[in-house]
Amino acid sequence: MNITLPNGDVRVFPEGTTGMEIAKSISEGLARVAMGIYVNDTPYDLSRPILGDAAVRIVTFDNDEGREIFWHSSAHLLAEALESLYPGVKFGIGPPIENGFYYDVDLPGETKLSVEDLPKIEAKMAELAKRDVPYERIEISWEDAVAYFREKGDEYKLELLDGLKGQDVTFYRQGNFTDLCRGTHVPSTGALKFPKLLSVAGAYWRGDEKRKMLTRIYGISFPKKQMLEDFLKQREEAEKRDHRKLGKELELFMISQNIGGGLPVWLPNGTIVRRRLEDFIKEELVKRGYVEVMTPHIGNLNLYRTSGHYPYYAESQFAPITVEDEEYLLKPMNCPHHHQIYSSKPRSYRDLPVRLAEFGTVYRYEQSGELNGLSRVRGFTQDDAHIYCTHDQLKAELTNAIELTQLVFTTFGMEVKTRLSIRDPKTPEKYAGDPAMWDQAEREIREVADAMGLDYFIGEGEAAFYGPKFDFIVRDAIGRKWQLGTVQVDYVMPERFQLDYVGADNQKHRPVIIHRAPFGSMERFISILIEHYAGNFPFWLAPVQLNVLPIADAHQSFAEDVAAELRARGIRVNIDLRNEKINRKIAESEQKKVPFALVIGSKEIEADSAAVRQHGKGDLGLMKVADVFAMAQRLNVPGAE
Repeated sequence: MNITLPNGDVRVFPEGTTGMEIAKSISEGLARVAMGIYVNDTPYDLSRPILGDAAVRIVTFDNDEGREIFWHSSAHLLAEALESLYPGVKFGIGPPIENGFYYDVDLPGETKLSVEDLPKIEAKMAELAKRDVPYERIEISWEDAVAYFREKGDEYKLELLDGLKGQDVTFYRQGNFTDLCRGTHVPSTGALKFPKLLSVAGAYWRGDEKRKMLTRIYGISFPKKQMLEDFLKQREEAEKRDHRKLGKELELFMISQNIGGGLPVWLPNGTIVRRRLEDFIKEELVKRGYVEVMTPHIGNLNLYRTSGHYPYYAESQFAPITVEDEEYLLKPMNCPHHHQIYSSKPRSYRDLPVRLAEFGTVYRYEQSGELNGLSRVRGFTQDDAHIYCTHDQLKAELTNAIELTQLVFTTFGMEVKTRLSIRDPKTPEKYAGDPAMWDQAEREIREVADAMGLDYFIGEGEAAFYGPKFDFIVRDAIGRKWQLGTVQVDYVMPERFQLDYVGADNQKHRPVIIHRAPFGSMERFISILIEHYAGNFPFWLAPVQLNVLPIADAHQSFAEDVAAELRARGIRVNIDLRNEKINRKIAESEQKKVPFALVIGSKEIEADSAAVRQHGKGDLGLMKVADVFAMAQRLNVPGAE
């Protein structure tokens, strides 16, 4: 059989050759680190025979797919450890996730787990890994699979099998543990040398609040000890930067159960940060020809039926509200409202592009267990915009929107990669509209990405239901990746809402819509920004930019004059007039992460100066008050350092 390697080389192997044999034919080093092999884009175990001509790709821990295989295998090792320690445990699902894995389990009797139990389970995992037994793929009939789990009395696996009736079923076995699983797995447990269990949580079976609460155990694992140590250091740093902790310490936001879970309240300091971000982007919107609009927080349910958001996203929306025989929905998206604005009057090709922008608050239903500070909420504000343009204008408008998004990330010093999110050809039913339009839109976003020289990769199956998109993945100060802004192409909504314009030929045509949100969710963006800066906001963004600290009562008048002049120049100043020692005032300014403190005493007044202290760096020496004013104004610009 002919095997095509990623570089285009074609090698001939006997039919039935395994992925491991192919890896060894390339190099022994590759074989040692290989996690699995993709055969015509389908993941295979390295021990599985390949039965015909194929394009193959061997994946390692350095690849997303390789880590997924490694962590999926680790979830099975966790399950084996649990079965050994807690006989009678039953298993729900145990998938890999972005950073590690988890397993949902139903523990026997009155058994409860806490974080104190994790080291014991972790030690058992390490012990089992040392046996270095293979992961065996077992093809089995659906009926035999049902019989196996019925004998074990595992109602969770039996329920999963109900959804697989008529399909091929596979088990995986390592050592004394057998699980229902489609794979793929590493060759043997010996690769899983360094597991680390991280936390324990509750999780309803299949996410249904009406069903039993299971125990969810989160973990991660690595093939090398240094990788685990690096991860633990990063995790420790991430805990210091946790936006929930810093949000409370810096008085940025609060969440009150009296108001409702997942509904953050912005405190004065947090409101300043948010408004500065809004002002920053609004200045750019004016330069780029956008106009602002405002829309209600609810809308008629039929509006979202037309768009497809209801019932398509019904599970993530709040229940409809009935008012005078009409049904309304808390706004899950801003776009249907903007389409109504576009269609409110006739449009000519001379009017296009129309660029409508809004900081619009939307609402999504999230289960209480999934809520997380500002990063996972039930009410959030999008820096949303919709561009209605002709097809000839599409590429220029996409380029403009992408440049705006890139400006946001470079301003905050975030490294960015781009994902081109396209359809999954295996699930065409997930996508609305004409396939020919999809082909065109996917071709166009690739052409724009190539013309702009974007560093991009393809995300198959990541498209929105109405069109492909550019998704921007940023890396923060401690190396974590986040998906933030997005730019989407939409040929579907113009059809659904019957949007049109009169062209130069005096005929009606459909516009193309671009959905665009550089920040995405303001709440989530700020949560990431807090952690990116560890609360040490740049001067232009800091809630309080300067603390003026008079040493004694005799110095207050001069200090108040300095503060007043700074405020007149648009600088956010706090003056500390308390009867406290200056060292305590300085320490508290540091704790609040205020960028600069101006210490003023008799010596400073005589020299018309201030002793300047920079947060995290200490004393910068004496500076003329006029120079302090100039420095503050120079730094009070987005991106200034």
